[in-house]
Amino acid sequence: MQKQVINLLRDLQDKYGLSYVFISHDLAVVRALSHKLLVLKSGRVVEYGDAAGIFNTPKHDYTRELLGAALFYSQ
Repeated sequence: MQKQVINLLRDLQDKYGLSYVFISHDLAVVRALSHKLLVLKSGRVVEYGDAAGIFNTPKHDYTRELLGAALFYSQ
């Protein structure tokens, strides 16, 4: 079901040029949907930028910690 919802959101985004504000702790879903990311820690922005860049080369220790704890992530 989750994959179907992600595909629907992507299709709508492509068809209508939509933007979403998507808040989640599920980093696999975030990775599947996001072009830009904003990483918060205790309500403060610790990292912002291109999703691929943040997933591939996180700059902040907290972001690295989050990604390291995710099941799908290995570096």
